[in-house]
Amino acid sequence: MEPGQSMAYISDVAAQGLKPLFVAGCAVSSVFFVLAFISERWLRHKYRLVPNRGVYDKTLSLLAILFSMVGAAGLILLAHFDTLKHSRLHGGFLIMFIGGYLLSALFICLEYLRLGVEYKEHKIIFMSFLVKVFFILVELALAIAYKVLGKRRRTRDTAAIIEWVVAFIFALYVLSFVVDLFPAVKSKDHIPQGERSRAMAQTSSSLESGSYPSTQPRLSQEAQLATDQMVDVGATYRGRVGDGTRMPAATYNPHTYRQTPLS
Repeated sequence: MEPGQSMAYISDVAAQGLKPLFVAGCAVSSVFFVLAFISERWLRHKYRLVPNRGVYDKTLSLLAILFSMVGAAGLILLAHFDTLKHSRLHGGFLIMFIGGYLLSALFICLEYLRLGVEYKEHKIIFMSFLVKVFFILVELALAIAYKVLGKRRRTRDTAAIIEWVVAFIFALYVLSFVVDLFPAVKSKDHIPQGERSRAMAQTSSSLESGSYPSTQPRLSQEAQLATDQMVDVGATYRGRVGDGTRMPAATYNPHTYRQTPLS
């Protein structure tokens, strides 16, 4: 800490005896956060979460992963090159860390906006989008304030307080991904997200309108599941149902299924 400074920066604390713990914590947090981005892309690819609908959406997801890696590298490096012995390098890696994660948040925010428009029935996606927008705006504003106030000796205590606030908000942003990935736990043995609503809506509409004469093959439909916003302990995928006959769940193909004639 500099003379006259009463509030310690995070980097001031980490540059002393707690440096090994700080470096280890930053490394573990960075790796797992990148894995969260990768898991989100993989789960959408496997239909465990609502899938991306085009190359543009997938590109946004991949860019979010790329810049999360940049931010993670910046966090690990700024933890190693402390402000006590490597002040210039520390400042550069701090910019790398903040910039990487802000760009990562921007791209995943755009991805969630498109998903929210495509899958209006899953309100949690739009809520997650709003959380990420809030993170981008608040963190960007605080980062600018931190940079401006940190240059003046009289306002460095205020800058230190802002740095701690930024760290806590970032921790909440990381925890928000638990909400994003949680539907994959419920969909382990279920119809994939996004497919079930479309399949059931199309089948129900056809059956209710009576558009299929008796001479046509009998149609099957999916057993109804609860929405993602409801808690249903019995919401396991139970196979197709047609004329009261339950079909095996193993016959379901998420990539090709819409309506399947019964033999």
